[in-house]
Amino acid sequence: MTTSATRMEAACSLLSESKRRYLLYLLAETQEGNIENLITQITAWEYDQQATDINKETRQRVYVSLVHNHLPRLADYDIVDYDLRSGDIVLDEGFDDIKPLLEQFKQTEEVQEIRARPAL
Repeated sequence: MTTSATRMEAACSLLSESKRRYLLYLLAETQEGNIENLITQITAWEYDQQATDINKETRQRVYVSLVHNHLPRLADYDIVDYDLRSGDIVLDEGFDDIKPLLEQFKQTEEVQEIRARPAL
């Protein structure tokens, strides 16, 4: 059994990584998405570039880190569920636990476009 403090520490640790937050901001708007469709926006925010200026290598680096690091971590905490074959990602039941904290993180993001997006 995990305590509330342990769950809060895990949530803060998960949300401390910008790529995970960016992914969750996007998924919070639609509840689901495909990594191929989300990767460009995540990369643009991560590297503070326009989507049209992102090169293939940079996009690939973000893709690999999401697939091999960030998605498995989020899935371990039942925040997302994903299928690598199709690239589909959906929010899972654990998302509701971190949603209020994610909203607080969103309000402090340096990227103005993120703060201006609709509320979670």
